Amino acid sequence: MQTSVEKYPALVLNADYRPLSYFPLSLWSWQDTLKSVFLERVNIVSEYDRVVRSPSFEIRLPSVICLKRYVKQSKQPAFTRFNVFLRDGFRCQYCNSPEELTFDHVLPRRLGGQTSWENITTACAPCNMKKGGRLPREVNMFPEIRPYIPTPQMLNHQGRAFPPNYLHESWRDYLYWDTELEE
Repeated sequence: MQTSVEKYPALVLNADYRPLSYFPLSLWSWQDTLKSVFLERVNIVSEYDRVVRSPSFEIRLPSVICLKRYVKQSKQPAFTRFNVFLRDGFRCQYCNSPEELTFDHVLPRRLGGQTSWENITTACAPCNMKKGGRLPREVNMFPEIRPYIPTPQMLNHQGRAFPPNYLHESWRDYLYWDTELEE
């Protein structure tokens, strides 16, 4: 019995053979991958054993592709809830809990606090409720790490600590090749 082609995403590498992103891992559907192959935007680096066919053509599904043109990483990552959690290691910055995560305005909005990288920190729901709309010094609750704007490289580094649930064997050589080896 053959597995559905939906189970065959391709790892997308930049022209320097590094993943476009580690977390979330840069994966494309098999459809997007084949479209890019036919448009000659990517090189196939590795393939699955699975073949797809049309009446006049057949191709093995790519498992790793590399962009032909280098995509320059932006200097500042998107300000999203997920990226805030990733920056803060998916832990409450008040009690270190990984449960019931939300985010907190360190300087409350009612006091002019902005919803920005420099004022948002990860907080669990109980700590967020406890702090409420007060200043950290009013409740003696200070974030472990002061909120800051991370670089895309910092988030990629953080993302390596949270590997995806599934890694195809053909991807492994491209995910961790630039990490320090143990002696």
